[in-house]
Amino acid sequence: MLIKCPECNLQVSDSAVMCPHCGYVLNNKKMSNIRRKSNRRKRLPNGFGQITKLKNPNLRKPYRAMVPAGKTNDGKFLSKLLKPNAYFETYNDAYAALVEYHKNPYDIDKDITVKELYDRWSVEYFKHLKSDSAIRNIESPWKYVSMIYNMKVKDVHVRHIKGCIEDAYIMKNDEKNMASPNIKRQIKSIFNLLFDYALEYDLTDTNYARQFNLSKEVRKEVKKNKKDHIDFTPAEIKKLWDNLYKIKYVDVLLIQCYSGWRPQELGLIRMENVDLKNWFIKGGMKTDAGEDRIVPIHPIIRPLIQKRYDEAKSLNSEYLINVVECCKCNSGLKLTYDKYRYRFNNIKKQLKLNPEHRCHDGRVHFTTMMKNADLNEYAIKYIIGHAIEDMTEDVYTRRKPEWLMNEILKIK
Repeated sequence: MLIKCPECNLQVSDSAVMCPHCGYVLNNKKMSNIRRKSNRRKRLPNGFGQITKLKNPNLRKPYRAMVPAGKTNDGKFLSKLLKPNAYFETYNDAYAALVEYHKNPYDIDKDITVKELYDRWSVEYFKHLKSDSAIRNIESPWKYVSMIYNMKVKDVHVRHIKGCIEDAYIMKNDEKNMASPNIKRQIKSIFNLLFDYALEYDLTDTNYARQFNLSKEVRKEVKKNKKDHIDFTPAEIKKLWDNLYKIKYVDVLLIQCYSGWRPQELGLIRMENVDLKNWFIKGGMKTDAGEDRIVPIHPIIRPLIQKRYDEAKSLNSEYLINVVECCKCNSGLKLTYDKYRYRFNNIKKQLKLNPEHRCHDGRVHFTTMMKNADLNEYAIKYIIGHAIEDMTEDVYTRRKPEWLMNEILKIK
Protein backbone atom coordinates (compact mmCIF):
# COMPACT_ATOMS: atom_id res chain seq x y z
CA MET A 1 0.00 0.00 0.00
CA LEU A 2 1.21 3.48 -0.89
CA ILE A 3 1.18 6.44 1.45
CA LYS A 4 2.30 10.06 1.16
CA CYS A 5 5.59 11.13 2.70
CA PRO A 6 4.86 13.85 5.33
CA GLU A 7 7.97 15.72 4.23
CA CYS A 8 7.86 15.76 0.40
CA ASN A 9 4.25 14.55 -0.25
CA LEU A 10 5.46 11.94 -2.74
CA GLN A 11 4.17 8.39 -2.71
CA VAL A 12 6.09 5.75 -0.76
CA SER A 13 5.41 2.19 0.45
CA ASP A 14 3.91 1.92 3.93
CA SER A 15 6.56 -0.69 4.81
CA ALA A 16 9.49 1.61 3.97
CA VAL A 17 11.74 2.66 6.81
CA MET A 18 12.52 6.01 5.17
CA CYS A 19 11.34 7.98 2.16
CA PRO A 20 13.45 7.06 -0.92
CA HIS A 21 12.90 10.57 -2.31
CA CYS A 22 13.89 12.86 0.56
CA GLY A 23 15.27 10.49 3.22
CA TYR A 24 12.61 11.32 5.82
CA VAL A 25 12.45 8.58 8.54
CA LEU A 26 9.02 6.94 8.48
CA ASN A 27 9.58 4.20 11.10
CA ASN A 28 11.86 5.20 13.98
CA LYS A 29 11.77 1.77 15.62
CA LYS A 30 12.95 -0.10 12.53
CA MET A 31 15.55 2.60 11.88
CA SER A 32 17.12 2.18 15.34
CA ASN A 33 17.34 -1.60 14.76
CA ILE A 34 19.19 -0.99 11.49
CA ARG A 35 21.61 1.36 13.24
CA ARG A 36 22.26 -1.19 15.98
CA LYS A 37 23.00 -3.89 13.40
CA SER A 38 25.34 -1.62 11.46
CA ASN A 39 27.31 -0.92 14.65
CA ARG A 40 28.03 -4.61 15.15
CA ARG A 41 31.58 -5.54 14.35
CA LYS A 42 32.10 -7.69 11.30
CA ARG A 43 33.30 -11.23 11.83
CA LEU A 44 37.06 -11.52 11.33
CA PRO A 45 38.14 -13.63 8.33
CA ASN A 46 39.12 -17.27 8.86
CA GLY A 47 42.79 -17.56 9.72
CA PHE A 48 43.09 -13.88 10.66
CA GLY A 49 42.84 -14.35 14.41
CA GLN A 50 40.30 -13.44 17.07
CA ILE A 51 39.59 -10.62 19.50
CA THR A 52 37.73 -11.31 22.73
CA LYS A 53 36.53 -8.85 25.34
CA LEU A 54 37.13 -10.43 28.76
CA LYS A 55 34.34 -10.02 31.28
CA ASN A 56 36.44 -8.99 34.26
CA PRO A 57 35.45 -5.29 34.79
CA ASN A 58 38.70 -4.51 36.65
CA LEU A 59 40.96 -5.17 33.69
CA ARG A 60 42.66 -2.10 32.27
CA LYS A 61 43.25 -3.94 29.00
CA PRO A 62 40.21 -6.19 28.52
CA TYR A 63 40.61 -6.97 24.79
CA ARG A 64 42.57 -10.16 24.14
CA ALA A 65 44.08 -10.80 20.70
CA MET A 66 44.90 -14.32 19.52
CA VAL A 67 46.54 -15.51 16.32
CA PRO A 68 46.17 -18.77 14.33
CA ALA A 69 48.21 -21.74 15.54
CA GLY A 70 47.33 -24.43 13.01
CA LYS A 71 44.22 -26.58 12.64
CA THR A 72 42.68 -29.58 14.32
CA ASN A 73 42.12 -32.85 12.43
CA ASP A 74 38.57 -31.76 11.58
CA GLY A 75 39.76 -28.41 10.12
CA LYS A 76 38.99 -26.07 13.03
CA PHE A 77 41.44 -23.24 13.67
CA LEU A 78 43.60 -23.33 16.78
CA SER A 79 44.71 -20.06 18.40
CA LYS A 80 47.44 -18.77 20.68
CA LEU A 81 48.11 -15.44 22.37
CA LEU A 82 49.57 -12.71 20.18
CA LYS A 83 53.18 -11.94 21.08
CA PRO A 84 54.78 -9.94 22.54
CA ASN A 85 51.56 -8.24 23.76
CA ALA A 86 48.15 -9.88 23.68
CA TYR A 87 45.99 -7.52 25.76
CA PHE A 88 44.77 -4.07 24.71
CA GLU A 89 42.67 -1.20 26.01
CA THR A 90 40.37 -0.99 22.97
CA TYR A 91 39.10 -3.28 20.23
CA ASN A 92 40.70 -1.07 17.60
CA ASP A 93 44.12 -1.38 19.28
CA ALA A 94 43.80 -5.17 19.25
CA TYR A 95 42.66 -5.17 15.61
CA ALA A 96 45.59 -2.93 14.59
CA ALA A 97 48.02 -5.31 16.31
CA LEU A 98 46.57 -8.26 14.36
CA VAL A 99 46.89 -6.34 11.11
CA GLU A 100 50.53 -5.55 11.93
CA TYR A 101 51.15 -9.19 12.81
CA HIS A 102 49.94 -10.33 9.39
CA LYS A 103 52.18 -7.79 7.68
CA ASN A 104 55.20 -9.28 9.44
CA PRO A 105 54.26 -12.44 11.38
CA TYR A 106 56.07 -12.83 14.66
CA ASP A 107 56.26 -16.59 14.34
CA ILE A 108 59.68 -17.89 13.38
CA ASP A 109 60.44 -21.15 11.61
CA LYS A 110 61.14 -23.81 14.26
CA ASP A 111 64.08 -25.09 12.17
CA ILE A 112 65.88 -21.74 12.18
CA THR A 113 69.65 -21.87 12.63
CA VAL A 114 71.64 -19.96 15.25
CA LYS A 115 73.09 -17.67 12.56
CA GLU A 116 69.62 -16.93 11.13
CA LEU A 117 68.33 -16.21 14.64
CA TYR A 118 71.24 -13.84 15.30
CA ASP A 119 70.52 -12.00 12.04
CA ARG A 120 66.89 -11.44 13.10
CA TRP A 121 67.68 -10.59 16.72
CA SER A 122 70.54 -8.20 15.93
CA VAL A 123 68.39 -6.10 13.59
CA GLU A 124 65.95 -5.50 16.45
CA TYR A 125 68.59 -5.13 19.16
CA PHE A 126 70.80 -2.70 17.25
CA LYS A 127 67.87 -0.29 16.88
CA HIS A 128 68.21 0.49 20.59
CA LEU A 129 71.99 0.98 20.56
CA LYS A 130 73.02 4.60 20.16
CA SER A 131 76.67 4.26 19.21
CA ASP A 132 78.71 2.42 16.59
CA SER A 133 81.07 1.14 19.27
CA ALA A 134 78.19 -0.57 21.09
CA ILE A 135 77.27 -2.38 17.87
CA ARG A 136 80.90 -3.41 17.32
CA ASN A 137 80.96 -4.86 20.85
CA ILE A 138 78.35 -7.33 19.58
CA GLU A 139 79.57 -7.92 16.04
CA SER A 140 83.25 -8.53 16.86
CA PRO A 141 82.81 -11.27 19.50
CA TRP A 142 80.15 -12.94 17.34
CA LYS A 143 82.81 -13.73 14.72
CA TYR A 144 84.49 -16.06 17.22
CA VAL A 145 81.63 -18.59 17.35
CA SER A 146 81.22 -19.59 13.69
CA MET A 147 81.29 -23.29 14.69
CA ILE A 148 77.73 -22.97 16.02
CA TYR A 149 76.26 -20.85 13.19
CA ASN A 150 74.59 -23.72 11.32
CA MET A 151 73.15 -25.57 14.31
CA LYS A 152 69.39 -25.48 14.66
CA VAL A 153 68.34 -23.40 17.67
CA LYS A 154 66.07 -26.16 18.97
CA ASP A 155 69.08 -28.55 19.12
CA VAL A 156 71.35 -26.23 21.12
CA HIS A 157 71.94 -27.14 24.78
CA VAL A 158 74.30 -26.09 27.55
CA ARG A 159 77.20 -28.27 26.34
CA HIS A 160 77.10 -26.66 22.90
CA ILE A 161 77.12 -23.05 24.15
CA LYS A 162 79.68 -23.78 26.85
CA GLY A 163 82.01 -25.63 24.48
CA CYS A 164 81.58 -22.91 21.85
CA ILE A 165 82.68 -20.22 24.33
CA GLU A 166 85.62 -22.25 25.64
CA ASP A 167 86.92 -22.95 22.11
CA ALA A 168 86.00 -19.58 20.56
CA TYR A 169 88.44 -18.43 17.89
CA ILE A 170 88.86 -16.53 14.63
CA MET A 171 91.26 -17.22 11.77
CA LYS A 172 93.98 -14.64 11.07
CA ASN A 173 96.67 -15.29 8.49
CA ASP A 174 95.71 -18.98 8.43
CA GLU A 175 96.22 -19.20 12.18
CA LYS A 176 93.74 -19.71 15.00
CA ASN A 177 93.44 -16.72 17.32
CA MET A 178 91.75 -17.88 20.50
CA ALA A 179 89.29 -15.56 22.26
CA SER A 180 90.59 -13.63 25.25
CA PRO A 181 88.77 -13.94 28.60
CA ASN A 182 87.10 -10.58 28.01
CA ILE A 183 85.82 -11.65 24.58
CA LYS A 184 84.50 -14.88 26.15
CA ARG A 185 82.61 -12.74 28.65
CA GLN A 186 81.12 -10.73 25.79
CA ILE A 187 80.15 -13.91 23.90
CA LYS A 188 78.37 -15.21 27.00
CA SER A 189 76.37 -11.97 27.25
CA ILE A 190 75.40 -12.22 23.56
CA PHE A 191 74.19 -15.81 23.98
CA ASN A 192 72.20 -14.76 27.07
CA LEU A 193 70.33 -12.13 25.03
CA LEU A 194 70.05 -14.24 21.88
CA PHE A 195 68.41 -17.16 23.67
CA ASP A 196 66.14 -14.81 25.63
CA TYR A 197 64.87 -13.87 22.17
CA ALA A 198 64.56 -17.56 21.18
CA LEU A 199 62.59 -18.22 24.36
CA GLU A 200 60.25 -15.31 23.62
CA TYR A 201 59.37 -16.83 20.24
CA ASP A 202 58.93 -20.40 21.55
CA LEU A 203 61.98 -21.72 19.70
CA THR A 204 63.27 -23.26 22.90
CA ASP A 205 61.80 -24.12 26.30
CA THR A 206 64.85 -22.96 28.27
CA ASN A 207 67.54 -20.35 27.89
CA TYR A 208 70.47 -22.73 28.18
CA ALA A 209 72.94 -19.84 27.99
CA ARG A 210 71.77 -18.71 31.43
CA GLN A 211 72.11 -22.18 32.94
CA PHE A 212 75.85 -21.88 33.59
CA ASN A 213 78.56 -19.39 34.52
CA LEU A 214 81.92 -18.85 32.89
CA SER A 215 84.72 -20.94 34.38
CA LYS A 216 86.53 -19.62 37.46
CA GLU A 217 89.71 -19.22 35.41
CA VAL A 218 87.99 -16.97 32.86
CA ARG A 219 86.26 -14.90 35.56
CA LYS A 220 89.53 -14.53 37.45
CA GLU A 221 91.34 -13.43 34.29
CA VAL A 222 88.61 -10.91 33.41
CA LYS A 223 88.79 -9.44 36.91
CA LYS A 224 92.59 -9.32 36.73
CA ASN A 225 92.60 -7.50 33.39
CA LYS A 226 89.82 -5.10 34.32
CA LYS A 227 91.04 -1.52 34.52
CA ASP A 228 89.49 0.83 37.04
CA HIS A 229 88.42 4.32 35.99
CA ILE A 230 90.34 7.12 37.69
CA ASP A 231 89.52 10.76 38.36
CA PHE A 232 91.72 13.66 37.28
CA THR A 233 94.20 15.17 39.73
CA PRO A 234 93.99 18.90 40.61
CA ALA A 235 97.16 19.43 38.53
CA GLU A 236 95.52 17.73 35.52
CA ILE A 237 92.36 19.82 35.85
CA LYS A 238 94.53 22.96 35.99
CA LYS A 239 96.27 21.86 32.79
CA LEU A 240 92.89 21.50 31.10
CA TRP A 241 91.75 24.98 32.12
CA ASP A 242 95.12 26.49 31.15
CA ASN A 243 94.73 25.01 27.66
CA LEU A 244 91.06 25.81 27.12
CA TYR A 245 90.61 26.65 23.41
CA LYS A 246 94.35 26.19 22.84
CA ILE A 247 93.82 22.47 22.31
CA LYS A 248 90.62 21.47 20.56
CA TYR A 249 87.88 19.77 22.59
CA VAL A 250 89.43 20.50 25.98
CA ASP A 251 86.16 22.36 26.60
CA VAL A 252 84.17 19.17 25.93
CA LEU A 253 86.27 17.22 28.42
CA LEU A 254 85.76 19.96 31.03
CA ILE A 255 82.01 19.90 30.37
CA GLN A 256 82.10 16.16 31.07
CA CYS A 257 84.15 16.69 34.24
CA TYR A 258 81.52 19.09 35.64
CA SER A 259 78.33 17.37 34.47
CA GLY A 260 79.06 13.63 34.35
CA TRP A 261 77.74 12.78 30.88
CA ARG A 262 78.86 9.51 29.33
CA PRO A 263 80.94 10.00 26.15
CA GLN A 264 78.05 8.86 23.92
CA GLU A 265 75.62 11.11 25.82
CA LEU A 266 77.73 14.21 25.14
CA GLY A 267 77.17 13.79 21.43
CA LEU A 268 73.43 13.22 21.82
CA ILE A 269 72.55 16.43 23.68
CA ARG A 270 69.90 18.12 21.54
CA MET A 271 69.68 21.89 21.26
CA GLU A 272 66.00 21.78 22.18
CA ASN A 273 66.95 20.21 25.52
CA VAL A 274 69.43 22.92 26.52
CA ASP A 275 67.80 25.51 28.79
CA LEU A 276 70.16 28.49 29.02
CA LYS A 277 67.62 30.55 30.93
CA ASN A 278 67.49 28.22 33.93
CA TRP A 279 70.77 26.42 33.14
CA PHE A 280 69.61 22.84 32.81
CA ILE A 281 70.22 20.14 30.19
CA LYS A 282 67.95 17.17 29.58
CA GLY A 283 69.49 14.09 28.04
CA GLY A 284 71.02 10.69 28.67
CA MET A 285 70.83 7.09 27.54
CA LYS A 286 71.65 3.47 28.37
CA THR A 287 69.23 2.85 31.27
CA ASP A 288 65.69 3.84 32.27
CA ALA A 289 67.16 6.00 35.05
CA GLY A 290 69.73 7.50 32.67
CA GLU A 291 67.37 8.51 29.88
CA ASP A 292 65.93 12.03 29.77
CA ARG A 293 67.45 13.00 33.09
CA ILE A 294 67.83 16.62 34.19
CA VAL A 295 71.43 17.77 34.77
CA PRO A 296 72.09 21.26 36.20
CA ILE A 297 74.81 23.26 34.42
CA HIS A 298 77.47 24.20 36.97
CA PRO A 299 78.38 27.95 36.82
CA ILE A 300 82.02 27.16 35.99
CA ILE A 301 81.12 25.57 32.62
CA ARG A 302 78.24 27.87 31.64
CA PRO A 303 80.46 29.99 29.34
CA LEU A 304 81.64 26.76 27.66
CA ILE A 305 78.05 25.60 27.12
CA GLN A 306 77.05 29.04 25.81
CA LYS A 307 79.90 29.01 23.28
CA ARG A 308 78.98 25.52 22.05
CA TYR A 309 75.33 26.57 21.87
CA ASP A 310 76.13 29.61 19.72
CA GLU A 311 78.33 27.50 17.44
CA ALA A 312 75.59 24.88 17.00
CA LYS A 313 73.10 27.60 16.06
CA SER A 314 75.47 28.99 13.45
CA LEU A 315 75.92 25.48 12.03
CA ASN A 316 72.15 24.90 12.10
CA SER A 317 72.86 21.69 14.00
CA GLU A 318 70.34 19.83 16.14
CA TYR A 319 73.10 18.82 18.57
CA LEU A 320 74.92 20.98 21.13
CA ILE A 321 78.40 19.56 20.55
CA ASN A 322 79.63 19.25 16.96
CA VAL A 323 82.75 18.08 15.17
CA VAL A 324 83.21 20.62 12.39
CA GLU A 325 86.38 19.20 10.88
CA CYS A 326 84.63 15.82 10.39
CA CYS A 327 81.43 17.07 8.76
CA LYS A 328 82.05 15.11 5.53
CA CYS A 329 82.03 11.67 7.17
CA ASN A 330 78.92 9.49 7.44
CA SER A 331 77.97 10.75 10.89
CA GLY A 332 78.21 14.40 9.80
CA LEU A 333 78.68 16.94 12.57
CA LYS A 334 77.60 14.51 15.28
CA LEU A 335 80.10 13.74 18.05
CA THR A 336 80.22 9.91 18.15
CA TYR A 337 82.00 7.81 20.76
CA ASP A 338 84.85 7.05 18.35
CA LYS A 339 85.32 10.74 17.53
CA TYR A 340 85.36 11.61 21.22
CA ARG A 341 87.84 8.85 22.05
CA TYR A 342 90.23 10.04 19.31
CA ARG A 343 90.11 13.64 20.58
CA PHE A 344 90.33 12.54 24.22
CA ASN A 345 93.50 10.54 23.49
CA ASN A 346 94.94 13.52 21.63
CA ILE A 347 94.34 15.79 24.65
CA LYS A 348 95.84 13.17 26.96
CA LYS A 349 98.95 12.91 24.79
CA GLN A 350 99.50 16.64 24.26
CA LEU A 351 99.04 17.57 27.92
CA LYS A 352 100.90 14.47 29.17
CA LEU A 353 98.02 13.38 31.38
CA ASN A 354 98.03 9.99 33.10
CA PRO A 355 98.17 7.46 30.21
CA GLU A 356 95.72 5.23 32.12
CA HIS A 357 92.91 7.77 31.68
CA ARG A 358 89.93 6.60 29.60
CA CYS A 359 86.93 8.32 28.04
CA HIS A 360 84.61 7.75 31.01
CA ASP A 361 87.01 9.29 33.52
CA GLY A 362 85.40 12.73 33.26
CA ARG A 363 82.19 11.09 34.56
CA VAL A 364 84.19 9.47 37.38
CA HIS A 365 85.79 12.82 38.22
CA PHE A 366 82.39 14.51 38.45
CA THR A 367 80.96 11.77 40.69
CA THR A 368 84.01 11.99 42.95
CA MET A 369 83.60 15.77 43.25
CA MET A 370 79.93 15.34 44.17
CA LYS A 371 80.83 12.81 46.86
CA ASN A 372 83.60 15.04 48.24
CA ALA A 373 81.19 18.01 48.35
CA ASP A 374 78.67 15.94 50.38
CA LEU A 375 75.85 16.13 47.84
CA ASN A 376 72.67 14.31 48.75
CA GLU A 377 72.94 10.62 47.83
CA TYR A 378 69.80 10.74 45.69
CA ALA A 379 70.86 13.96 43.97
CA ILE A 380 74.02 12.18 42.82
CA LYS A 381 71.99 9.28 41.42
CA TYR A 382 69.49 11.57 39.67
CA ILE A 383 72.25 13.63 38.04
CA ILE A 384 74.42 10.76 36.81
CA GLY A 385 71.44 8.55 35.93
CA HIS A 386 71.73 5.61 38.32
CA ALA A 387 68.72 3.61 39.48
CA ILE A 388 67.22 4.45 42.88
CA GLU A 389 66.13 1.37 44.79
CA ASP A 390 64.56 3.15 47.76
CA MET A 391 60.78 2.98 47.15
CA THR A 392 59.97 6.12 49.14
CA GLU A 393 62.39 8.20 47.09
CA ASP A 394 61.70 6.55 43.73
CA VAL A 395 57.90 6.31 43.88
CA TYR A 396 56.61 8.79 46.44
CA THR A 397 59.09 11.68 46.33
CA ARG A 398 59.01 14.38 43.66
CA ARG A 399 62.26 16.33 43.40
CA LYS A 400 62.35 19.66 41.58
CA PRO A 401 65.19 20.74 39.25
CA GLU A 402 65.88 23.66 41.60
CA TRP A 403 66.79 21.15 44.32
CA LEU A 404 69.32 19.52 41.98
CA MET A 405 70.79 22.94 41.17
CA ASN A 406 71.18 23.80 44.84
CA GLU A 407 72.95 20.49 45.37
CA ILE A 408 75.37 20.87 42.46
CA LEU A 409 76.31 24.37 43.66
CA LYS A 410 77.97 22.67 46.65
CA ILE A 411 80.82 21.88 44.23
CA LYS A 412 83.23 24.83 44.45
